[in-house]
Amino acid sequence: MNATELLANTLSADAGTRQDATQKMETAAQDNYPQYMLMLSSVLVDENTPLHIRNAAALALKNALTARESIRQTDMINRWLSLNNETKNKIKQDALITLGSAHAKAGTFASQVVSAIAAVELPQGQWPDLIEILLGFVNNQANTNLRISTLQTIGYICEAIKPEILSLRSNEILTAVIHGARKEEPSPDVQLAAIHALYNSLEFVRENFDRDGERNYIMQVVCEATQNAAVAVQVGAFECLVRIMSLYYDKMALYMEQALFGLTVVGMKHPDERVALQAVEFWSTVCEEEVDLAIEAQEAQEYGDVPETESKFFAKIALPEIVPVLLQLLTQQEEDAEEDEWNVSMAAATCLALLAGAVQDAIVPAVIPFIEAHIKSEDWHQREAAIMTFGSILEGPDPAVLTPLVNQALPLLIDMMTDNNLHVKDTTAWTLGRICDLLITTIKPDVHLHPLISALVNGLQDSPRIVANCCWALMNLADQYGIYYEDEGEVPQNGPLSPYYEGVVQALLRVTESAGNESNYRTAAYEAITSYLTQATPDAITVVQSTAVTILQRMEHLLSIQNQILGVDDRNNWNELQSNLCGVVICVVRKLNDGIRPLADRIMTLVLQLIQSAGKTSTVLEDAFLVVGALASALESNFAPYIQAFLPYLYPALKAHEDTQLCTVAVGIIGDISRALGEQSTQYAGPFMTVLLENLQSDVLNRNVKISILSCFGDIALAIGPAFEPYFETTMGVLRQAGAVEPNPLDYDLVDYVGQLREGILEAYTGIVTGLKKSEKALYSSRILKLKQLFLANWIASELRSRSRMPDETKKTMRWAREMVKIATQ
Repeated sequence: MNATELLANTLSADAGTRQDATQKMETAAQDNYPQYMLMLSSVLVDENTPLHIRNAAALALKNALTARESIRQTDMINRWLSLNNETKNKIKQDALITLGSAHAKAGTFASQVVSAIAAVELPQGQWPDLIEILLGFVNNQANTNLRISTLQTIGYICEAIKPEILSLRSNEILTAVIHGARKEEPSPDVQLAAIHALYNSLEFVRENFDRDGERNYIMQVVCEATQNAAVAVQVGAFECLVRIMSLYYDKMALYMEQALFGLTVVGMKHPDERVALQAVEFWSTVCEEEVDLAIEAQEAQEYGDVPETESKFFAKIALPEIVPVLLQLLTQQEEDAEEDEWNVSMAAATCLALLAGAVQDAIVPAVIPFIEAHIKSEDWHQREAAIMTFGSILEGPDPAVLTPLVNQALPLLIDMMTDNNLHVKDTTAWTLGRICDLLITTIKPDVHLHPLISALVNGLQDSPRIVANCCWALMNLADQYGIYYEDEGEVPQNGPLSPYYEGVVQALLRVTESAGNESNYRTAAYEAITSYLTQATPDAITVVQSTAVTILQRMEHLLSIQNQILGVDDRNNWNELQSNLCGVVICVVRKLNDGIRPLADRIMTLVLQLIQSAGKTSTVLEDAFLVVGALASALESNFAPYIQAFLPYLYPALKAHEDTQLCTVAVGIIGDISRALGEQSTQYAGPFMTVLLENLQSDVLNRNVKISILSCFGDIALAIGPAFEPYFETTMGVLRQAGAVEPNPLDYDLVDYVGQLREGILEAYTGIVTGLKKSEKALYSSRILKLKQLFLANWIASELRSRSRMPDETKKTMRWAREMVKIATQ
């Protein structure tokens, strides 16, 4: 069978033929990789081969060069680089020739192959003349297809390769791309390919954007492209403006004043939704940037710094122009729109919410007239838009400004839960959920609570989308009342929700009896139940206990019917239900704490059965493991009887290196068990340390799991105290090695990772220092001396000093680590 036939068979409608051909392709790739790649490139370049088969060849070539998993990607890179130059050059030549194919689609296929090879070779310093070749193709006025596919190739390369690798050629690439995007370019297809390539190259042309003349020309070309006769080019140009605003906000003041305000406001009114969506997205991006800048300015002020970039307040300046357009777009809802379908009314609502965050109090007078004029309109579009507007501005303005408005609106909104239009009720339920979440103090228990809860509980019998939003609103009500009273410093015997607890939880449990989960309403009901049980006041503990028994009965029932499950959908439904039930059990365990002991045997038996039946379904395993962790924390030393039964399931999870989430949870369980048992966990410390140290050596295990392992060392050391001595030297070596990792300041992912890594190291040091305090004095002094030397590392001093722009969790860890080290070394 020749290559064309084989590729054709991989696309066959007959499953047997398709599987056989796919297997033969895989065998050919394994047995003779060079010949396999040459075979594919010969099909790609052959103008007489049908297009769908050439596409299959291009896809197979690309798949032989790229993979999502880093280990497979490394293998593929090495295989390609090991080919002799003659073979590589032939494949590259075939792909480059195909860029100029008479069939435009074949050129597009080839562009993916060229970019895939470039992504392998350019970072290795190979194929040095590629960019020059491509630039030559772009300037070939005689072959339009070649220019289009070459620009696509440049775009793919810019997308796939780190900016620093291409930055030396940024001038030439930018010149070629901008040349193709100019309004003088006769071919709209070339313009479109050039605009897409420009979009992908924006990140690495930073130096060009620093130069006024070049930046002016780029902005001129992009702005002119928003007025192109071809709608697709207009869409691409607005996409570029969105990305430019995100990357180069600080350089946009002149262009906003001269062109972008007008262009984008007109763009939002464009009759073609694709253009309007991107113009709205532009303002959403402006607002996101300005919200972030406001946070940075506040942090800088707290620490006596000056922010790197100051807000230009574009959103506030444009408010009178953009709000009327957004409000008009909100009324363009579609009667039968799918829930996950993105349209202009959804985009406008999102932009309005971001605008409220950016301009804060100024949004209120800008939208109140619209709300008042339309909230009682006969037209459901107007009514729904008014409620959506109100719900969208609840975060950003000062609560003191919003409170009187919410007090006035609440009775009307509660009444509108019986509106005759599904969309209006859905948005009303969502808005009530926002009020419960953001402005809980506006809900007066003696005035609003009874009608509000009645309306939301009645809504639980409505359509799935409304049920989901009512569950969310009920959940927010419980959570925010809980936080409010917690902040007050009270631990009351009862709360405003006490009279409604049993009724609400029973209503939510009825929702969860449904066999379906459309719009995730059953999951939302389980989440709401979890909130009510978590926030239960002492007078509602009986509700927690009775719900726990109901949930355990459901788990038992599900386990008893698992052998009757046949289809994939039924299995997925079973898994999802078990995860929901585990979530409720975790919350009950945490709420009852030591009071869970009477149910502990039953819970542990069920969880072990669930782990056995889950097989390799990692989400169910994760949830089951989290139940075990919660139980260990609640029972403390009383968890000891369950450990021997559980360990045979824990170790395989710790060794499931390819499953990042499961492995992370399993590492966390070791910490939970160590903390629960304290010194009793000494007997398990050896096997735990062995498997954790082995995991650190794994090339497959995700690096973030390794951070969790470092923290876990601290948990073990803290728990077993002096018994950690046998592992001290090894652990110190690991922590010293981890502390030596320095981030490349240009690689933001690595900077973020190293920050988290150092947090994990500090947590480990803190656990070890505190645990060692129980040691004999001589041993303690020698160990602390060694630790003190490690604490002299520059990064530790720097981290402990520099708190600005750190996540809150990191700040807490730093404060804790500094305090613990200070206490332990005094």
